[in-house]
Order: sequence, then C-alpha cells, then structure tokens
Amino acid sequence: MKIALLSYSTKPRGGVVHTLALAEALAALGEDVTVWTLGRGGDAGFFRPVHPAVRIQIVPFPDGPPEESVGARILRSITTLRAAFDPTPYDVVHAQDCISANAAGPCVRTVHHLDHFTTPELAACHERAIVEPYAHICVSAAVAGELAAGWGIEAQVIPNGVAYDRFAVTGPAERASWRSRLGPYVLTVGGIEPRKGSLDLLEAYALLRATRPGVRLVIAGGETLFDYRGYRARWEARAAELAVEPVVLGQVGEDELPSLVAAADVFAFPSLKEGFGLAAMEALAAGVPLVVRDLPVLREVFGEAAQFATTPEDLAAELGHALATENPDRRSAGRALAARHTWDAAARGHLDFYRSLGTHA
Repeated sequence: MKIALLSYSTKPRGGVVHTLALAEALAALGEDVTVWTLGRGGDAGFFRPVHPAVRIQIVPFPDGPPEESVGARILRSITTLRAAFDPTPYDVVHAQDCISANAAGPCVRTVHHLDHFTTPELAACHERAIVEPYAHICVSAAVAGELAAGWGIEAQVIPNGVAYDRFAVTGPAERASWRSRLGPYVLTVGGIEPRKGSLDLLEAYALLRATRPGVRLVIAGGETLFDYRGYRARWEARAAELAVEPVVLGQVGEDELPSLVAAADVFAFPSLKEGFGLAAMEALAAGVPLVVRDLPVLREVFGEAAQFATTPEDLAAELGHALATENPDRRSAGRALAARHTWDAAARGHLDFYRSLGTHA
C-alpha cells in the first residue's frame, strides 16, 4: 500500500512526533510510506533522523514578512503544501493536522485534539479540516466523543504509541548530569502557552516553593506556529510578582530529552486541552511520577497511573505529595501502561482502518 502522511512542520511537536513514529512503524510492516511536510525557516530535514525506509518530501516554506499575521501564515502554509503535493501516486492520503488536511484534498484525517479559534480564517480552516476528510481517526475516545457530539462524525480510535525503550533505558551519567545542573526538579514539556496551562503551573510552583524551596520548575519544548508572545509576557510578569524563577530550556535535543525526563522528580502535565498526552506517557515510560490536569481524556489515557488536579492549589498539593511519597506500585503501573502502547500496534490499527475504507483507500 502506498501511503502519504502529511504534517505541517519538521519541529518536535506532538503531531509531528506521531507522524514520524507512525511512518516508521508502517514501513517496518512492509508498507510504502512517504511523509510530506513544510520546511520552515530553511529546514531541510526533521528534528531527528528518520529511518531510510520512509521517504521524505520537505516542501520549502520561506519566512514571510515581519508583519505577517498567524492567520496569513497558515493560509500561505496551506497554499504552499497544496501546490507541491500530488495525491495521485498514493492509495491512502492521511493528514495529521488542520494545515495538511486543508492542503491534501480528499483524505483520512487524524484529529489529535479540537481547537477553538476566534480569527475567521483559522476558524474556517479548522472547520474544513474536520468536515471535508472522508474518514477520521482520533487518538482517544474522549476526542472521538467531542467529534461525534459537535459534528456527528464517527471516528476510529487508535491510541498513540510510545518509544518505550528510549525513555525507559537512559544512561546514569546523562541523568546525573541533569541532576547536577538543575538539582531536584519538576519537569513539564510543551513550552509556555495557554493550552498547556502554563500560568496555572506557575501559580502551583509558587505554592509548592513554600514547603519545597529547593525544587525547581523546568520547562522544555515549545516550538509552535502561533504567536504566544502576549501570554509569555503575562507569564513572565507573574513569575516576577511571585518571585519565582523557573528554568526555561526551550527545545531540547532529541538525544538529551529522555535523560532529562528520566532525571525529573515528577512530571507535571496541567494542559487545558489534549488529545492523548504523549509527553506524559513518555514520562511514565521513564518511571517518573505523573501529575496531570483532571480532564476526561487524561482520565481515559492514564487512569490509576497518574495523580489528578484541577486548580493550582490542587496541582501544588499533588506535586508535593509526589515529591514526598515513593509509590512503587504506581510507578510500576505507569511503566506497564506505557509499555502496552506500541507503535507497531498503532500501525497495525491504521492498516486495518485503511483497508476497511474500500474504494476510498
């Protein structure tokens, strides 16, 4: 089967991580897979090496003028990818996000999570990327339920895989290096943005410092198409008011990330909206205690392997509890949960779904 997987970036965001891992797992099963994406800012490759069995097509996407709005940049992204992509060689065209779904023409669409945009062009793009694909996949039943309730669309649920061994087995020297640099720390991955609940985590950290003054908050990642400078400014101003200084690492190298995660004392995941929570599942693979926002999707995915919180006060209390209490049963349950989510199983689920589409595929 000739399969095209379309993404929107070469950077390490969850949907891009998903696309590459799925492509490699499909290729390992003998399928002919090509990943299409946009090369932003001169990128000629992805953030990590990709198995040579997967073909890569990176469409150059030069920077726009300094005054270009987010909406204009997204519309230009769609136009650029649409002009370059030819669907005719493929049995299945599978878009992984709003931009690629608008560019692909008739396609399968994975809806990782649902957004709510207020600018007209973004709202229109989001709507088209939901209603125009002929088949839909969600990575959790909770998001599939949102799709059914809001649009009457029935989606196939195929959970994410996780690179279990990559996070479960890390070098002692690499972990020790992070501990030497940072001391004890609470880690979150995903950057500083509204959807990630960054302001709530900041408030929780200030409360936690009252009883755990030696613990740092470390924030990694944050590559995004959107302009969160205003939110970041509010976050920085609030940090100054609270007299706390989180460590903001930005994008961490692919080889360094597993040991950063594994060396953490606890992983915080206070997102306001998620489709699955791949970064949190990677933390469980590393054996790190996990505290997440109490959302239906995260209850579904993590169950008894995580601790749940709603308010900053709850979050601070649960983080403090995780720091103070060793829970080998929960740690073991978390590792076992992560180990069950394989990319091989995800790829086989996708192949079964593609084949079920008959003449559409």
